[in-house]
Amino acid sequence: MLRFKYLAVTLLSIFMVGCASEKSNFSIKTSAKNNTVKLGESVKLSLNNPDGLSINSITYLLDGKPVTENLKLDNKLGKQDLIAQVITGNDTIIAKSNLIVLNNKRPKLYTYEIINTYPHDATSYTQGLEFYKGELYESTGQFGESKLRKVDYKTGEVLKNTNLNDGYFAEGLTVLDDKIYQLTWKADTGIIYDVNTFEKQGIFRYNNSLEGWGLCNDGKSLYKSDGTEKIWTLNTSTFTEDDKIEIYTDKGKLGRINELEWINGKIYANIYEKSGIAIINPKNGATEGVIDFTPITKLISNYSSNDNVLNGIAYNPETETIFVTGKRWDKLFEVKISKK
Repeated sequence: MLRFKYLAVTLLSIFMVGCASEKSNFSIKTSAKNNTVKLGESVKLSLNNPDGLSINSITYLLDGKPVTENLKLDNKLGKQDLIAQVITGNDTIIAKSNLIVLNNKRPKLYTYEIINTYPHDATSYTQGLEFYKGELYESTGQFGESKLRKVDYKTGEVLKNTNLNDGYFAEGLTVLDDKIYQLTWKADTGIIYDVNTFEKQGIFRYNNSLEGWGLCNDGKSLYKSDGTEKIWTLNTSTFTEDDKIEIYTDKGKLGRINELEWINGKIYANIYEKSGIAIINPKNGATEGVIDFTPITKLISNYSSNDNVLNGIAYNPETETIFVTGKRWDKLFEVKISKK
């Protein structure tokens, strides 16, 4: 019995040698103040080794990719995981930190001109809005009130409607290849419909994202917000969240990203409970522009800064104009955007 116990201890010891460990006094130092840099800036990485251990090698990784100790930040914005894999003797020890990458330019300011004003169903708690082949589709929220609709945008007439189960709180939608993809809020469920019949074709689950908020597409992939500063890229075959960007300005993160619309290579995003729309670079998360819609909220009698807020962006490629509305607004606005 003693022999077997000794053998077990020996095998365990062999197994532990060379395994990665996070228990050490190693820490990563950067030349960046508060570990915060701007896009395009360089950062020098080094290892703090207070115990003076002999080091065989150090491998630095930024968001899982190997980098050199002289690092230039020219990729994505946001909080990025920084890891040092340190080999000392027969051990691999892990030190963790992070870098926050800000944009290197201030967002440009944009304004708008109202081209037309149309009626909008004031009972619709608008969560998603999108044109597809000249038709306007809308997703509305609230438990017991959630709907998917096709709407005549000029008259406000509901052309097709389906009610969701009372347990679903509908959120954003997008239409791709004759399929409507509609998010729900906290049910970890997206619903897929046939665009012509509104027949349900299936569901998909969220992976790493917290909740369902906004949705848009670039003609190939879906882009999903979850109420944070993150926008996730969804594969339409597997529905895995294959990638993500974090939305930052030159000052910090832009959180509570809500309804999304893909317009000419950029993502336009409502910021929940704010009267502005952010114009986002989908490659790196940079907020390149901001459209101030504060004046338009004065035209809504029941506007509320914490409930009936601006929410709903739809681009009509036939008119090359943008349509905006809000939660329980009685108006839908067709606007043209220009630099301020």
